[in-house]
Amino acid sequence: MKKSYIILVFIIAYFGYVNEINAQYTSKKVRKVHQVYVDSLKNVEYNYFFPILGQGAYSEGFDIPFPFGVMANYFWTDQGILVNNLQLGYKNAYNDDNSFDLRPVIDDEGNEMLGFGDNSNTAYSYNVRPDLWVFPFLNVYGIFGYGKSHTDVNINRLGSKEFNLKSEIDQDITTTGVGILAAGGVGPVWISGDFNWTWNKPELTTNTTFVNVMGFRMGHVVKFKKRADKNISIWIGAMRVKMQSETLGEVSMRDALPQEVWDNKDQTVADYWDWYNNEATPGQKLVADKVLSPIINELDNRDGKSIVQYGIEKRAVQEWNMLLGAQYQFNKRWQLRFEAGIVGDRKSFLCSLNYRFLGFKRKN
Repeated sequence: MKKSYIILVFIIAYFGYVNEINAQYTSKKVRKVHQVYVDSLKNVEYNYFFPILGQGAYSEGFDIPFPFGVMANYFWTDQGILVNNLQLGYKNAYNDDNSFDLRPVIDDEGNEMLGFGDNSNTAYSYNVRPDLWVFPFLNVYGIFGYGKSHTDVNINRLGSKEFNLKSEIDQDITTTGVGILAAGGVGPVWISGDFNWTWNKPELTTNTTFVNVMGFRMGHVVKFKKRADKNISIWIGAMRVKMQSETLGEVSMRDALPQEVWDNKDQTVADYWDWYNNEATPGQKLVADKVLSPIINELDNRDGKSIVQYGIEKRAVQEWNMLLGAQYQFNKRWQLRFEAGIVGDRKSFLCSLNYRFLGFKRKN
């Protein structure tokens, strides 16, 4: 399966690339039953500003999309994440005696004292994408969205000792971005390619996360016999998501730790002090006194009002996943699209509704 997946990626990469919100594509391939429609396209007098070269495309019989569009999207994803280079800070809600800014959790030999197990992020978003076909083959667009994110982080090691501590963080996210798309056809197959860049601001982080999405798709369109502007499109592809690794933020301990941790805090505290008293090296104890012990004492004695600052480096377990999608075009103004991310660690689902219009006319 892994070998065939890699082969698929390279085959698609040879033809083009596109992300999860690709637009319509330029089409000329038709059946005889649609020949009258194609002949009518060649006689179109196109007097709109966009796309540039639109008149030439129609004169050649290409059925190009209306230049302006607004797409409404719902997108859900679930993926594993790798976490390392943890830094911790602490703001005591009751006094400043043991508060401290971000510090690395690394012992005197340069080893990370906390190890991480399986971590995951589940998110959904609603976004709007206005777009414009500048040329019949080139589209530019913006992305404006809002969503929610749920992240599970599991600590499974303290020094060399097995140690279980789970963090769950829920937060709102706002998104803005830009993208560029190229599209066309090769025989009965359509190809398209897209890059987009988004800036995502989670509610609890102090920095913005930069994400680059690149994908690959190839597909085929089945037109309705009686209406050439009505069709169903199906495709297969692959998508890569690459995110900025560094994340900085702060959250109250009550919000960061699920109720099950508070219910079992006595065991967590006991496991920590057992490691500290029986297994920790002198160098590890120095770091623990400065970074970990104040947080453990907060868990043991307080109600979770104090603030934990954090800095981590993260990346997706797998940047690539495979895609299957379909679109139903009611007419040249309205399209409905569904797409699923499968085969790979990242699972995703997209549903979108697109409305297109002609825009501004040229003066006679």
